[in-house]
Amino acid sequence: MLDATNHTSLPSRPGVGYKPQHYSDIMADAGPLGWLEIHAENYMGDGGRPIAQLHHLAERFPISVHGVGLSIGGEGDLDADHLARLKHLITWLNPSSFSEHLAWSTHDSHFFNDLLPLPYTPQTLARVATHIDQVQDTVGRRMLLENPSSYLAFAESMMSETDFLRELSQRTGCGLLLDVNNVFVSATNLKTSPQAYIDDFPLDAVGEIHLGGHDEDEDETGAPLLIDSHGKAVVDPVWALLDYTLAKSGPKPVLVEWDTDVPDWPVLAAEVARADTALALITT
Repeated sequence: MLDATNHTSLPSRPGVGYKPQHYSDIMADAGPLGWLEIHAENYMGDGGRPIAQLHHLAERFPISVHGVGLSIGGEGDLDADHLARLKHLITWLNPSSFSEHLAWSTHDSHFFNDLLPLPYTPQTLARVATHIDQVQDTVGRRMLLENPSSYLAFAESMMSETDFLRELSQRTGCGLLLDVNNVFVSATNLKTSPQAYIDDFPLDAVGEIHLGGHDEDEDETGAPLLIDSHGKAVVDPVWALLDYTLAKSGPKPVLVEWDTDVPDWPVLAAEVARADTALALITT
């Protein structure tokens, strides 16, 4: 198990998922923006404009590296080449935080574009813990693990998601990334209480809190079905859930994600300002 103190940390301020089209705006006037997140897979090359811009951004902002391709929950071995590229990125960038998803996206030689859920069983727990240990030992730092969005529950699950994450953190020393939009999406789809989920979450292990937008649909019975799309503004119930969470956890680094149909910078800047207000209410 990696020493849990072997990591740097982000400031308890609002951050945003970085998009290259916003580079000039961010450098000209960042406002209350305190840090940036990048997706690891977009920066695994050796040069070019993306790497040059990232060097400039890293001189000014703490950076969080968020991976989407490790398939931590996959049944097979982790991709050694992907892990080596991730290690190279983390070594030269020296980010303040690194995170991945509690999900799987590979099977045999196939890679899926979706982050797929897992049954919460002792066997799954052991496999994911082994993968986390391998990642942390390879990159030499603590990883944060993000709670997923769920659209169904597995009949074979033998523990709650919060207990599963708590046990993973205790076994491996990894931290947790709490995505409150994912909590809201899952609770709506599974007809549970998002506040009860937060009440049972191991908040002392949380290194980041994420927010994002979702799409609204219906299932075959006409019941609400929410899709974690990261393509819209954060809705008011998710902002309220953030307030509920921060009141229990205290100040944490809070990230606004917007990955599809990305708007102009002023729209994202307004979301960052709202996150800054939520944090200010906790610290005053």
